[in-house]
Amino acid sequence: MNGTVASWPPFFLLLALLISILASYTMFNFIGNLKRSNGTFRQFWLAGGAFVFGLGLWAKHFVALLADHETLIFTWTMPIALLFIIFFSLMAFIMLTFQGILKHRRLFGSSILAFGVAIMNYFNVFGPRIERLSVEPVNLTLSLLMLFVGTHFSFMLSESSIKFRKALASLSLGFLVVAVQLLGNEAVQVEYANAIYVTSDKLSQDINLLALSLGFGALLILVSTLMTWYIDKRLNQMDERYKLLVENSLDTIAILKGDRWGFVNAAGQRMFEAQAAGDLLGKSIFSFLPAKDHNAIRERLHNLVFAGSGKPIEQEWFTLNGKVIHTEIVETMTTLDNEPAIQMIIRDISERKKNEELLINSEKLYVAGQLAAGIAHEIRNPLTSLKGFLQLIVSGRKNNNSYYDIMNAELDRIEDIVSELLMLSKPQVYELTYHDLRVMMRDTVTLLETQAILHNIGIEAEYGTDPLWIYGVENQVKQVFINVIKNAIEAMSDGGTIGIKLSREHDGVYVRIRDEGPGIDEDQLAKMGQPFYTTKEKGTGLGLMVSYKIVDNHQGKINVKSELGKGTLFEIMLPFRYPEAEIKKSS
Repeated sequence: MNGTVASWPPFFLLLALLISILASYTMFNFIGNLKRSNGTFRQFWLAGGAFVFGLGLWAKHFVALLADHETLIFTWTMPIALLFIIFFSLMAFIMLTFQGILKHRRLFGSSILAFGVAIMNYFNVFGPRIERLSVEPVNLTLSLLMLFVGTHFSFMLSESSIKFRKALASLSLGFLVVAVQLLGNEAVQVEYANAIYVTSDKLSQDINLLALSLGFGALLILVSTLMTWYIDKRLNQMDERYKLLVENSLDTIAILKGDRWGFVNAAGQRMFEAQAAGDLLGKSIFSFLPAKDHNAIRERLHNLVFAGSGKPIEQEWFTLNGKVIHTEIVETMTTLDNEPAIQMIIRDISERKKNEELLINSEKLYVAGQLAAGIAHEIRNPLTSLKGFLQLIVSGRKNNNSYYDIMNAELDRIEDIVSELLMLSKPQVYELTYHDLRVMMRDTVTLLETQAILHNIGIEAEYGTDPLWIYGVENQVKQVFINVIKNAIEAMSDGGTIGIKLSREHDGVYVRIRDEGPGIDEDQLAKMGQPFYTTKEKGTGLGLMVSYKIVDNHQGKINVKSELGKGTLFEIMLPFRYPEAEIKKSS
């Protein structure tokens, strides 16, 4: 490499600088967009940045050779040098993306890129046979030192927070690579064994080919620069829109790095009673959460990468001032500073929870009022009768014996009402034992058969052949059967048949009781089991309510189906509990 700095024509020098700066600017735009893409276009930004920068430096190299009046060497080293610089650029950019993973990622990345530039600068000289090679160690060492330090400085500048950082980093790197090649030309001088060009026609042909290649490369760089400028502008506009949406959101939008706040919007600062974002950033979220929830939240955040975002979850938080707030949160995976992170959208529902509690209390008062009104109404009637008969007795009227019988019946009625109400109070302590449901149903049918015959009603029961074991209180379960069968008898004023069928299905014992009464319409069916609701003239409406409560206490359920004019079906399900299973389990 012969020639001096003074021999460089200004036009080619400026062209080399322009190509280097444009290639550097485009490259910084490409790798800068990696932080926005969430990995979606990661390969495109990496490969695009490496290709444009490599092609730019390759084109700059040959423009500089033209400017220095060097002999242009068209050998196999030219395409290999281009592949080398693209490969090392790609490796350097991948290294730069290891933020938070590799401690000195910028140093390693810039060193790889500087090594690739140095290889490209000096690799082309080894194409033809060399007759004499002379090296000036001082200039060579200085050029390499400038290259490694300057590249690292340019990347530091591109990742800083100063204004126009990309433009300044591009100017820095663009001037650097041109200056390094200038100094390298002085450091390494080569004389080749044979003349490269035999005729002027071949020289002209190769010059034209090189000019075409450089022109095409420069056009690609220019197009890539304009394209990345446009993309960067559009992405900046989108970033600004999203920033406005996030900052003006009424809900808290936060990003966690690990278990610490990495970003919290203005709504979040207000929610947690922070004076500034710095009061929250960097602090563990667990200092804002109840201790009882820590393990569940750690597990949920750990599994988020596998399970993905789910439905909103209710969560309590503490503010900086110790105030408890009730929230709904949605968690999703995202990135922050090119690292995996967790985004939380937190909605304050404290006011809603307060209103729900007020509504529940209001409904409780309403139900209590209805129950009290029903009790007063049901007990007032027999009390009125008792009061009237007492007045008759005091007045000396005759037929006192019949009065006493009626008064005793009214007292019994009051006692029945009170007993049924006690069944609805908090559960009493009962001895649970194993029973064959078939035996209980036979006893019930025997008890009610006489009453059914008096009403011209037949009872047909299918008990099955296998024992139907349940675990519960015998008298209570019998009370359910009595209540349902008595209702069926009273509903069938014109006689008929009551069908009873017992069976085991899966883990449940089913009792189906069907009558041939007038049926129940949908409105009445919806009120079934409510206190003091009855279609009977002298009923209290508490019998079915007690039955529902008993079955519920035995972990069972009642379903009622009815069709007007055809009758009603009561389906009672109780869990099947085989006695030996419990014995084996305890042993």
